[in-house]
Amino acid sequence: MRRAIFYRSRQLLQASLIASLFGIFALPLVMSAQTVSQGYGTSGTVQKGMIVMVDPTDSHKVMPLSSKKDKSMQGVVVSANDTVVSLGGDNSHNQVYVASNGKYDALVSTQNGPIKVGDIISISALDGIGMKADAAQTVILGKALTAFDGSKNVSGTAQLDTSGGNKQVAIGFIQIDISISHNPLAVSVTGPPVPSFLRKSGENIAGKPVSTVRLYVSLAILIITLFMTGSLLYGGVRSSLVSIGRNPLAKKSILRGLVQVVILGLTVFVIGLLAIYLLLKL
Repeated sequence: MRRAIFYRSRQLLQASLIASLFGIFALPLVMSAQTVSQGYGTSGTVQKGMIVMVDPTDSHKVMPLSSKKDKSMQGVVVSANDTVVSLGGDNSHNQVYVASNGKYDALVSTQNGPIKVGDIISISALDGIGMKADAAQTVILGKALTAFDGSKNVSGTAQLDTSGGNKQVAIGFIQIDISISHNPLAVSVTGPPVPSFLRKSGENIAGKPVSTVRLYVSLAILIITLFMTGSLLYGGVRSSLVSIGRNPLAKKSILRGLVQVVILGLTVFVIGLLAIYLLLKL
């Protein structure tokens, strides 16, 4: 009987030790799955879900992030109980907590169109409000885990003054897997300096920002196309004139060959322009 009790006690002790060890090793995993939020004071109107930056005049405060300062993106305002650990700030009555990674709700707008699951999110023209990112932003907040098309779960609307006139956008909450990083789309528009007329021409054709590499490749294709077309036309006209001078009786056949050369040159030119369009557009 005593031996059975002894074995039972030893089994319980082993189970307790295993559970303790599992808890010790599992704690970092739980902590890594969740995030630590930092407390800050506020400058201006800051609410839960806003994308914020540290106040340049006071590192203990945050303020709504503007599109002109997207490189200063700090994170999203969350509730103190949304994270496992919340580090205090100045303990003021208007203190907020900011998460720089993890899965949290953030305010977004439809400025760049409806947001689908998997879209990357950056700051919009509305301070503190996100949108679907494009190549114009330098930094992204993270990836959308839920969708927002502006027809459901709308928290409000706003008017934006755009080049095409006033535009009304819807504002709402979506869940974002926050991971502040460089915008992968912005990589496509970086590179060596490009003449403004060339970049504007490319953007007008494509209807969107175009990478430096694509612009230069398109320019090379255009130069090659013009050279090939010019060479064909020049060679065809020159040889035709020489042939007519030597043999006037073959004028009709020579002109027929010249027309074929002109058609070939125009075909090469059209194919070159089509290749440039597809390169910029796709």
